[in-house]
Amino acid sequence: MLTLYLGCLALGVIFAIVSVLVGDLIGNALGGIFDLLSFDFLNSTVLAGGVTVFGGVGVLLTRYSGLEAGSIVALSLLSAAFIGVLLYFGVVKTMDKSEVSNGFSMQDLPGKIGEITVPIPSKGYGEIMVKFGAGNTLHTAASFEHQSIPVGMKIVVVEVREGVALVTEFEDRRGEGS
Repeated sequence: MLTLYLGCLALGVIFAIVSVLVGDLIGNALGGIFDLLSFDFLNSTVLAGGVTVFGGVGVLLTRYSGLEAGSIVALSLLSAAFIGVLLYFGVVKTMDKSEVSNGFSMQDLPGKIGEITVPIPSKGYGEIMVKFGAGNTLHTAASFEHQSIPVGMKIVVVEVREGVALVTEFEDRRGEGS
């Protein structure tokens, strides 16, 4: 049994090192072939951690306790399951919620409020800055109503055509009527 535990410990450590060093390369090379089989709780972090803990606890209990083989297997499995649950809820679920992407689609622009950074002539292009998440993005823009818009004006994106944001001046009507 000691050989099984040492093998699991070594396999878990090697898997962790390999996935840190070349995990993305392998995932991209396989083209997401395993995505169909993926379950949230069968994350590679959880599995590698569980296998490593199973092997480590098994080695320690075999060498330093007087327990029988069945008890050692049971305690190793319980330890691996416990650490797997901790990894899942402490790392995997937490990281899923904390992931922030700075990627966006031009189709997300309509309805966004921004500011003119390069003036937009009545017939031509300028530039706008729109806040996406924690950052700002710059986009080529033209006037939706074919009117010039000076720098610093607040705008709202009406639509996107051929990669150009069509904008109009933003009127804040929340303060009116009070």
